[in-house]
Amino acid sequence: MFEQTFKNIDDLLYKDSGADSELDYIGQTSWVMFLRYLDELEQDKADEAELKGLEYNFILDEEYRWPNWAMPKDQDGKLDHHKALTGPDLVQFVDGKLFPYLAKFKQTAINPQTIDYKIGEIFSELKNKIQSGYNLREILEYADELPFRSSNDKHELSHLYESKIKNMGNAGRNGGQYYTPRPLIRAMIAVTNPQIGEKVYDGAAGSCGFLCEGYEYMYARMEQSTDNLKTLQEKTFYGKEKKNLAYVIGIMNMILHGIEAPNLIHTNTLGEEIRSIQEKDRYHVILANPPFGGKERPEIQQNFDIKTGETAFLFLQHFIKSLKTGGRAAIVIKNTFLSNTDNASVALRKLILESCNLHSILDMPSGTFLGAGVKTVVLFFQKGEPTKSIWYYQLKPGRNMGKTNPLNDKDMEAFVEQQKTKSETEQSWNLLSSELSEDTYDLSVKNPNTPEEAPLRSPEEILLEMERLDIETNTILQSLKELI
Repeated sequence: MFEQTFKNIDDLLYKDSGADSELDYIGQTSWVMFLRYLDELEQDKADEAELKGLEYNFILDEEYRWPNWAMPKDQDGKLDHHKALTGPDLVQFVDGKLFPYLAKFKQTAINPQTIDYKIGEIFSELKNKIQSGYNLREILEYADELPFRSSNDKHELSHLYESKIKNMGNAGRNGGQYYTPRPLIRAMIAVTNPQIGEKVYDGAAGSCGFLCEGYEYMYARMEQSTDNLKTLQEKTFYGKEKKNLAYVIGIMNMILHGIEAPNLIHTNTLGEEIRSIQEKDRYHVILANPPFGGKERPEIQQNFDIKTGETAFLFLQHFIKSLKTGGRAAIVIKNTFLSNTDNASVALRKLILESCNLHSILDMPSGTFLGAGVKTVVLFFQKGEPTKSIWYYQLKPGRNMGKTNPLNDKDMEAFVEQQKTKSETEQSWNLLSSELSEDTYDLSVKNPNTPEEAPLRSPEEILLEMERLDIETNTILQSLKELI
């Protein structure tokens, strides 16, 4: 049922002249779903308060609550067509009254960690792009059918929402930045193994895939108690995101995974003064796939000791600085980071090797990131001690990766298991840091255990071999004739 509802909403957005792509579809679906969710949340809290004999103070004024503007119903529980806005009136209300009203919550909220502030952030950043009030009326009716009450409902909705994010990631270059394959994320989490009481951080959060999967991992393994659940929901996952749409999608994704008021801040992470990060601001576990290929302005670069325009290299410095001593990190980065000879690359490799134990490097196959067309590696390191030995693992799924053959959890199993023992195989090997050149600190993937393939022969060698075989064949035929 849920899947069909999402498809029906997409079909209406496709027909509408205001939404042009998968990116628009998910952005528009997100704000509608958020308000639908908010209504359920408020209703639940009002019911709880009533059971205790208390009165609940609704966040939204009556005019702006879902049952009043989106789905006013008659006594039979059907849409009241006399009260329900539609056509140009509905779009006028949404654009002229609803969005401005909700955007003001950013100024009036007590602090950024409240649901009130998130409401203000979302509706300050997003715009309604649905131009036909008749399409919007149908979308609201479909959204009203989505139940958010039970954990099973939320679980199913979160899976469908993830698949929409994945489609957006496959839609083209712009979408790719939002989607890291979930099997890779799950493997990174399994290796870093976050525990209850630890803080998990992603400074380039995108759609919050790392934080959502981290929540699932920790929830499944923790001792089930009210205190642990409260810690998990409120004091465990932290993120920052610069882009408007990604921020909204990330908030919605975390809400659907069970985190009511996500600790997600809308900011340019790299704009923060790196030298002012104190121990109290640091995290136990950092998981991230920072954007690569971007270019940051000179004033942003001034925040960092190693000056570079490459966004991913600035993020890597931010992550090292943001880790607590003893903290663990797993970071996706372009494989050229391992071998580039420019000053920034060399200095950054030196920094990570001297300040952290870079214990594992996972080499991912081409096609892991659909539509991105880049080769990536994952760096696993622990802050506080220098690197002595690096374990490399070359992932070889045995097939060409692509839309029809994406990465799956089975592909990652051997890596996760062998990472515990750092065993040497045809796909894995160890490298002592003492063997590295102190001029370049080159960390290129050079597998010494790959079976040597026979070298290709020259045309002359092939012709000589053909002649030799011809002579042999003629000799055998001659012998057979003589026998006959």
